Amino acid sequence: MVKLVKELKCFNLEIIIVNDGSGSWYDVLFEDVEKMATVLRHEKNRGKGAAIKTGLSYISEHYTAPYIVATADADGQHKTGDILNVMQAASGDRDCLFLGSRHFSGKVPLRSRLGNSITRFVFRAASGTAIYDTQTGLRAFSDVLVSRLLEISGERYEYEMNVLMSFAAERRPIREIWIETIYLDNNVSSHFDAVRDSLRIYKEILAFSAASLLSFFTDYSLFCLLMAEGGNLVFSNITARIVSATLNYLLNRKLVFKSDAPVMRSTMQYAALAAAVLAGNTLLVHWFTLLGWSHYLAKIAAEIFLFAFSWTMQRCVIFRRNSTVWETGEIYGKA
Repeated sequence: MVKLVKELKCFNLEIIIVNDGSGSWYDVLFEDVEKMATVLRHEKNRGKGAAIKTGLSYISEHYTAPYIVATADADGQHKTGDILNVMQAASGDRDCLFLGSRHFSGKVPLRSRLGNSITRFVFRAASGTAIYDTQTGLRAFSDVLVSRLLEISGERYEYEMNVLMSFAAERRPIREIWIETIYLDNNVSSHFDAVRDSLRIYKEILAFSAASLLSFFTDYSLFCLLMAEGGNLVFSNITARIVSATLNYLLNRKLVFKSDAPVMRSTMQYAALAAAVLAGNTLLVHWFTLLGWSHYLAKIAAEIFLFAFSWTMQRCVIFRRNSTVWETGEIYGKA
């Protein structure tokens, strides 16, 4: 941290450090950097999200726009040149959130490589936005975005994921700048708890996808109820699909994708998709039953086959949002 502060100060940057309840035995380090930076303190550890918000609140109260903010970790993962790069990019697009994204090449701890790969896949499936490094702590943005960043929920590591989820849902632009991948001593200094903090992150992603599961359970429950009452196979499947499709459209439009697409257009597109999925679902259920499967097992199998198609069409066509752009940065002398 001390080394990074000294390097950044050479470029005449205003530096804000948040001591997130580190304990009195680290006071000497913070006293060392107080000559070059503003140090804010939490009496007890409150988490990375809370620390970022404390820093942003201070900046919004003490600095006059326009300005550019970069958040960087203090564990040696972010080089001065990369921080300047991302800030330079943000100064050219004040409405965009810029991420310093790692290639994960070279000697990368297995848990970091695996964790980022899984989160990247789940994030894209849930949000419809492709981001290569969802867990990077190096981010830059202008004063235009500060007030929104302060509103987003999360006190610990889940905050950074919540930011990406919220920006994706609101179709705010997110761009990535390639930075060097650095892990000192196998990332032993990281305070990220693989289980506890991963649960916080994935909880938000799973909540984002809950509408699809709720619609499936509605569809399947109604199908089973109608069949139990002696209903015809085709009638039961069509009725259950119409009810669940209506519910799914409303949830996806209002809660999942937060779409502002014209109601008439998105309704017609969704109706066409629902009709296509219904036809495919009915044919698959009928075909599986001809193979000797039970009606209930056939229904589940058909849903699994068609889920990916339905989700992709909704995400990419009906409720489509802006795509993320990958960019390659260059080292700038000043920010």
